[in-house]
Amino acid sequence: MNFNDRAVNTVFDKIVSYAMASGRFEHVNQHEPKSAPGTGIYCSVWIQRIRPLGGRGGSGLAATSGALDLSARIYQNFVSQPFDMIDPLVTAAVSDLMGALSGDFDFGGDIDVRSVDLLGYAGTAMSAEAGYIEIDRRHFRVMTLTIPVILNDMWVQEASDA
Repeated sequence: MNFNDRAVNTVFDKIVSYAMASGRFEHVNQHEPKSAPGTGIYCSVWIQRIRPLGGRGGSGLAATSGALDLSARIYQNFVSQPFDMIDPLVTAAVSDLMGALSGDFDFGGDIDVRSVDLLGYAGTAMSAEAGYIEIDRRHFRVMTLTIPVILNDMWVQEASDA
């Protein structure tokens, strides 16, 4: 397999569909937002990094396995009421998404997904980090979830005669 448009979209669509199925979000973007989200909890998903895997990653002599690291950022307006519920709501939304990805860590075998790297086997574990972000002069409490997806045989290896 070559990691192509269909494979990229399949990985992306799986993560977005899990976020949407949780019922926790007002909207799920498939990109970083260009303008401030509204009220409620929002989720944005984007591709953060792509990398080949050697050694423990399971690449062979005919094909290179790799990882596609995605970010899913959960947003809630920092001045949402009640203030004491901002962190619990954002954390619960992140936990739901992490739970869904743990429950179907190989995406049903679609497009040679080996697994979501839940525990960091290939270097980066699924994790989330809290913080704050400003968009359009509005402040948001966020948690950014790192989702490393390990794929078998992303690229074919061929020696040239050159």
